[in-house]
Amino acid sequence: MKITNIEAIALERNLERVFKGGTYEITSRYTIVTEVHTENGVIGQTFGGDEWRTQKEIVDLINTTFRKLLVGENLFDVERHWDAMFRCTALDSLNRSIHTLDLANRAVLMQAIAGVDIAIWDAIGKTLGLPVYRLLGGYRDAVPIVGIGGYYQEGKGDKEFAEELRGYARAGLAGIKMKVGRLSPAEDAARVRQAREIVGESFTIACDANQGWTVEQAIDFCKRVQGLRVRWVEEPVAWYDQLRGLAAVRACGIPVSAGQGEICRFGCRDLMLAGAVDILNVDVTIAGGITEWRRIAYMAGMMNVSMGHHEEPQIAIHLLAAVPHSLFVEIFPDPNRDPMWFELPSAQPRISAGLMYVPQEAGIGIPLRSGVINRYRSACAQVS
Repeated sequence: MKITNIEAIALERNLERVFKGGTYEITSRYTIVTEVHTENGVIGQTFGGDEWRTQKEIVDLINTTFRKLLVGENLFDVERHWDAMFRCTALDSLNRSIHTLDLANRAVLMQAIAGVDIAIWDAIGKTLGLPVYRLLGGYRDAVPIVGIGGYYQEGKGDKEFAEELRGYARAGLAGIKMKVGRLSPAEDAARVRQAREIVGESFTIACDANQGWTVEQAIDFCKRVQGLRVRWVEEPVAWYDQLRGLAAVRACGIPVSAGQGEICRFGCRDLMLAGAVDILNVDVTIAGGITEWRRIAYMAGMMNVSMGHHEEPQIAIHLLAAVPHSLFVEIFPDPNRDPMWFELPSAQPRISAGLMYVPQEAGIGIPLRSGVINRYRSACAQVS
């Protein structure tokens, strides 16, 4: 079963409203569709990522170097393909012995590997007639689901926030991962208290600060929300203090989630060895694809660390369903925040009673609409 072609397509979709998290704001939704074609006509297909600065570099790497590496190779040699891409030196000539540039190139490399690797797994599943989660272990058929929300927005007051929360409950979600970190710890703790009063005790509330606080501020916040049953606090401290800082916050007793900024298993290993995390929310579309994610998951299981996932439910549902120590799959319930999730797939997985059910079709099981791909093709996409 040989690979006959590989293609990456960059997409860009402008948003109608601005969404603000702890340290950022979103005005457009970006993603990359990757396809792996095989000699028997099977096409592995995936979409993922939300990168805009280096979107062109990621697409070009896939459509040039990775295509040359893998076309003509056996589809099923997953580990060999991954290692060949990982050891690729195509970006090395762009380095100037400056560490920040090295890191940027490595991030491009790992996202490009992710797109190809996930598409290969989809093609393997389609060839064998099995959903990906069963290829990876098949531990459960459904995964608890939370909605990412609670964004800071102009004109959004208590009434609008309350209606947002009630809407998530009506949609069958188990909880919310709400944004914190843009206001003071006291103000954000008050928002969490308000949320708990609205949704009651059984609804899951997690908090995502997007690295918005110092260690002292994060600890202050954790102390203020004691008793509010916060399931975890995600990325509570600034980027420069991810090891000792996270460990200090973790000592407050609220589980700490981090890892979405890590691009491979080695960074995740260091977080766990530092005692810095209870949950790894490493993103398969950033950190080298399914092949690397499962290595991280096996390592986390031995370290008594749970596996979450940063967004990308179309792939995360398979990964989280394949291991026993997983938590929640995440979606953006608001189509204004993530129109790609609502427009690009031909259908979304079923959601009911706080669970998302794993697609049972072969591969990833979420076919993409070609018309939507053509509509949102970015100008940076390489024509080949």
